[in-house]
Amino acid sequence: MELRGVGVGRGVAVGPILRMPEPLPEPADAGHGGDAAAELETVQRSLAAVAADLAAKGQKAGGEAQAVLEAASMMAQDPTLVDDVKARIDSGKSGERAVFEAFGAFQEMLIGMGGYMAERATDLGDVAQRIIANLRGVPAPGVPTSDTPFILVATDLAPADTALLDLDKVLGLVTRDGGPTSHTAILARSKSIPAIVGVTGALELEDGTVVVADAASGIVIPNPSEAQVADAQARIAARAAASGQPIVPGALADGTPVPLLANVGSPKDGPAAVELGAEGVGLFRTEFLFLDSKTAPTVAQQQEQYTELLSHFPGKKVVVRALDAGADKPLSFLNDAHEENPALGLRGLRALRASEQILLDQLTALKGAQDATDADLWVMAPMVADAEETQYFVKLGRALGLKTVGVMAEVPSLAVVADQVLATADFVSIGTNDLTQYTLAADRMLGSVASYQDPWHPAVLRLVKMLGDAGAAAGKPVGICGEAAADPQLAVVLVGLGATTLSMTPAALADVRAELAGVTMEQARAKAAAALAAQTAAGARAAADAA
Repeated sequence: MELRGVGVGRGVAVGPILRMPEPLPEPADAGHGGDAAAELETVQRSLAAVAADLAAKGQKAGGEAQAVLEAASMMAQDPTLVDDVKARIDSGKSGERAVFEAFGAFQEMLIGMGGYMAERATDLGDVAQRIIANLRGVPAPGVPTSDTPFILVATDLAPADTALLDLDKVLGLVTRDGGPTSHTAILARSKSIPAIVGVTGALELEDGTVVVADAASGIVIPNPSEAQVADAQARIAARAAASGQPIVPGALADGTPVPLLANVGSPKDGPAAVELGAEGVGLFRTEFLFLDSKTAPTVAQQQEQYTELLSHFPGKKVVVRALDAGADKPLSFLNDAHEENPALGLRGLRALRASEQILLDQLTALKGAQDATDADLWVMAPMVADAEETQYFVKLGRALGLKTVGVMAEVPSLAVVADQVLATADFVSIGTNDLTQYTLAADRMLGSVASYQDPWHPAVLRLVKMLGDAGAAAGKPVGICGEAAADPQLAVVLVGLGATTLSMTPAALADVRAELAGVTMEQARAKAAAALAAQTAAGARAAADAA
């Protein structure tokens, strides 16, 4: 019997499955026997051991994984949490119970804050599990080890697990939870691992069961026939062969160009993106310069970083997003006021207008980088709601000497007045993650509404079409820079809706390039029309596939 979910990418994997171990059971609400000092000392040793282990794994992993694991290591020895654990032990709780309650209380607080902070709650829960495991003297929950390759089946994956996946052993991922923009999906795209998320019945598979995990169709086939295995292996071989072919510019089968760009988070990501075939940058997130600082970086500090990034893309387009912070990613020098609903708060351009000098400094630094390189710099504002905000940002950018100034479409209202916006802006770039969140009123960091976070929803696609039509009428480009562009099947639909460029995690470029090369513009528009007529996200995906 086939199991169905949402495929990530176009890959396929064949092999036996191994399931993630179940989380440790909740510690009993018991006391420690009277010696609070000894109990605290034992817990402190475990805290230190877990922190050291996570830091060591981060050092070994390097790159983005190192940052994730170092942050988790710091959580294990956070002074506020340690004080809470001590207070609970002093009140008579056992060490295990004190850790469980203290970390649990902090998790609830983060979840209540929503957005980016709610995402950290998952990390915190994983750290707590590791500490409790150390106290019990049992292995920490995590990815199972195996001498032979396997397909990993899990409820979902914690960051500390995903950051260190052994790609020589993990052939593919199958999870019960998650959607196309979940952490597991994003990880799978970034590492080019075939994955299927949201698979009902996944946890009922027994260890050792051989499956075909077909991300292209979103199907898991337990105990496949010889013919099904042979077909999957042939596709794996074909993909491997194709990866060695020369990289060509993105285009449809009829020759219509569709430039394929990369989403990058720091200048050091540039060379790898170029190597994977990026024709430029469609989204450079500048937050890395700000989020770990107590004060805003200087113009000179910013210009140095922007110049470094642009230098990797001579003669190519590089789209830089102005600082997208505030609310759920509070900065003390921007806006750290408590907000009841951060997703709808003072963030993006709204926060920058309230602290205009930060925006002026950033745009001045970008102008300096523009003049110092021969890259084609485009600059855009995040969280723009209407034509008035567009006019404010574009006027400011042009006054400072920036050549190409545009806005991001993340708020549905921008799509509704797209004609007014494109009368002023040089371009629009659609952030499908936030556009989906706001269109369906579903916090993209909140697991209980994860099923709504699907950019295939016809309501989202209709907004994309409004923007695409307005761009075509104005003769101006409309790009996609959200996770939706990394879904090859959806990428075709987005082009059919009027998207002129697609930007994605660099590892997804090859799959999207291959998918686009197999359809004409007429076919892409037919698939888009079929998806628009559907009533659900799943229906839109199926309709596009059948068109």
